[in-house]
Amino acid sequence: MLVLDEPTEGIQPSIIKDIARALNKLKADRKFALLVSEQVLGFAKEIADRFLIIERGHFVYEDSGTTWIPKAFTRI
Repeated sequence: MLVLDEPTEGIQPSIIKDIARALNKLKADRKFALLVSEQVLGFAKEIADRFLIIERGHFVYEDSGTTWIPKAFTRI
């Protein structure tokens, strides 16, 4: 398992896309889990199989990754 906390903080958008590609390749080649805490939802969408959004310490949204996060979160 690889755990990343805000891996895109302070990184240029063009580099963020490279990071997403590299992480997806690692996941495919090495078959490992990836746990990411991230505020850039576009980046999260590129690498995630499942989403959990936490607000004030509570899960407010969960998705399998087959759909995308709506503008207004559906409360769980």
